[in-house]
Amino acid sequence: LNRLAGTAGRPAAWPLPRLIAAKLVLAAVAAGLGLVVVSSRPGLLPGLLAVAVTGVAYFVPELLLYSRGQERQQAISLELADTLDQMTIAVEAGLGFESAMARAGKNGTGPLAEELVRTLQDIAVGQPRRDAYLALAERTAVPDLRRFIRAVVQADQYGVSIADVLRTQAQEMRLKRRQRAEEKAMQIPVKVIF
Repeated sequence: LNRLAGTAGRPAAWPLPRLIAAKLVLAAVAAGLGLVVVSSRPGLLPGLLAVAVTGVAYFVPELLLYSRGQERQQAISLELADTLDQMTIAVEAGLGFESAMARAGKNGTGPLAEELVRTLQDIAVGQPRRDAYLALAERTAVPDLRRFIRAVVQADQYGVSIADVLRTQAQEMRLKRRQRAEEKAMQIPVKVIF
């Protein structure tokens, strides 16, 4: 639950204790209703149905968190190329990488900007930059962002120009975004047929 909540952006309305309570309450309510149904119509089918409904009710909060996490990951993937372009422009204009990240986080809206601001806050309170970047990749669980973070960490480690890394990664992200759009467009005729 903690990992799913992290991927979903830790919704303020659903802290971890409330999620655990919701799982238990939903399962108890479903089990109670199942007992009422089984007592009114005894048999194997109503009993199996009651057990199945109770199981589904127990996992509803996890399913909702998973769905929200998937939506958030898609939003981050869509924003990533544009954010990298903004950061590239800022770095080429003379800002440092963290200043460019702060500007992109301040000017941006959405989950990626929030995660950039959180990463900068982690660095400000004393977490090493490398660990803060890796924590960003772990929190979001977006493959493209994880690849970008690895490239930034390697560039920092080996002294490669961060502007070149940003430019290359932004081009790669735009290409991948275009390929994903083309792939979805190619799937539409098949879906329409069915």
